[in-house]
Amino acid sequence: MLTYLIDIFLIAVSAALINNFVLHYFVGICPFIGVSRKVEMAVGMGCAVTFVITIAALISWTVT
Repeated sequence: MLTYLIDIFLIAVSAALINNFVLHYFVGICPFIGVSRKVEMAVGMGCAVTFVITIAALISWTVT
């Protein structure tokens, strides 16, 4: 049981820090920075990037 929790913790840390999509690939940051002069636009762009990455991850998960 303890090894299972350690594995889950290591997966979470690896996903957040090492295999982070935005930190690993500089994708989606340039439009976000370009639109971030207004808070409403920045929130909209952030939601759009999150939506696209989530849909791409779900599609690639179902394919593999």
